[in-house]
Amino acid sequence: MAVSKELFGRTRDGKEVYCFAIENKNGMCAKVINYGAILKNLYVPNAKGKVEDVVLGYDKLWMYFQNGSCFGSTIGPIANRTEAGKFKLGSKEYQMPVNDRKINNLHTDLQEGFHKRVWDAEPGKQSVTFSLTKKDGEMGHPGTMKVSVTYALTDKNELKITYHADTNKKTVINMTNHSYFNLAGQKSSSIEDTKLTIFASAYTPVREDAIPTGEILPVKGTPMDFTKEKKIGKDIRDRKYEQIRFCKGYDHNWVIDGWNGKLKLAAIAKDAKAGRSMEVYTDLPGVQFYAGNCIGKNMGKEGYANGKRKGFCLETQYYPNSANEKKFPQPIFDAKNPYDTTTVYKFIW
Repeated sequence: MAVSKELFGRTRDGKEVYCFAIENKNGMCAKVINYGAILKNLYVPNAKGKVEDVVLGYDKLWMYFQNGSCFGSTIGPIANRTEAGKFKLGSKEYQMPVNDRKINNLHTDLQEGFHKRVWDAEPGKQSVTFSLTKKDGEMGHPGTMKVSVTYALTDKNELKITYHADTNKKTVINMTNHSYFNLAGQKSSSIEDTKLTIFASAYTPVREDAIPTGEILPVKGTPMDFTKEKKIGKDIRDRKYEQIRFCKGYDHNWVIDGWNGKLKLAAIAKDAKAGRSMEVYTDLPGVQFYAGNCIGKNMGKEGYANGKRKGFCLETQYYPNSANEKKFPQPIFDAKNPYDTTTVYKFIW
């Protein structure tokens, strides 16, 4: 099916931003914008034919200029947290902005990162490819990079996100999509009754500042255990458990079982009442499950408010702070080794 395009607005400096609608034959529709390569809407039916928008976000472009929760955003070049904003490649140390709790780095740069840039866009038959160039040294990050992100909506009800980056020098790349899902749609106020399975028998615990300790610990017998389906809200208030207390709920990286660099099932989320399920596939070693603990109160889409735990993220990626933890899988790429990865969100009703 053809991809449609319409003007969504203009940036503060007058650049045009477009919204692209991708449809499949089963009634799904993904709307993406070239500001931040953001997934703005994802309309999914259920068995009764009722269609809901299952991702959080905004109806107006100007609301994405702040977007403190990074709704729907393509995050890069380095997603998640980096200790003190520093990492070394060989003998050279690189310093990114210190923008998280005044001690660490979050998402490379909160104003100049990929989620705040206007991308070039090229529609396909059932896809849109966004691209940009990052200069060497921007945001304290090494390498001139040519980056592309493709959103494709298949007739198997898969939203397929493919990332590619070429770099002219050795660098760290760890991109992700920061969509917040609510399988019941915008009118639902909470995701705590959503049932979640994560195919990970271990996770990376964090310090109080949310930087991983460097350990990989088993989830068995802890609130972090989602190896068997359970409601997101079941253990989320267990403040006796240090990891829950540190992050005000779930905001951790799970270590995907049997990772081998090939696409595999990482997680399943189900909302039985809404009649929708989502499977998450990735070729990356980790998935950050964030339960929306700190979503600020603001006006979302369709006149419904965004707020705490209205959406959850399943961000496929290398582990946080991997560049400083040599025991973790390393997100290091160079001119001979480009960055290529795929994530699939598949919907079932």
